[in-house]
Amino acid sequence: MNELNPYLGILLLSVAAGGFLLFMVLLASWLGPKNPTKTKQMPWECGAIPVASVREHRFNIRFYLVAMLFILFDIEVIFMYPWAVVLEDLGTFALWQMLSFMAVLVVGFVYVWQKGVLNWND
Repeated sequence: MNELNPYLGILLLSVAAGGFLLFMVLLASWLGPKNPTKTKQMPWECGAIPVASVREHRFNIRFYLVAMLFILFDIEVIFMYPWAVVLEDLGTFALWQMLSFMAVLVVGFVYVWQKGVLNWND
């Protein structure tokens, strides 16, 4: 039981968050208005009537590439935050490791830029 104590708070928080989520979904479905009309059941496209079916309209691949790049670089920034918090304890070796990590990110960013993924004028 002693090994479980450090994780007991995380477990309780997860159960409480899941319970709150389930409660709010059930409450919204119970208290929410229930008058579906044909207009409300139609697909919604930025407040306008859809111009084509989903199968006929294809998104440009650049939307997906930019989304993947955003997630990639966002996760890399998340790695930098804990490192910055304990930088003094880690020493200069960790500083050089992070600088090399950031150099790899810059090389990747320059590569993406050179390939024209971020160019929306085409």
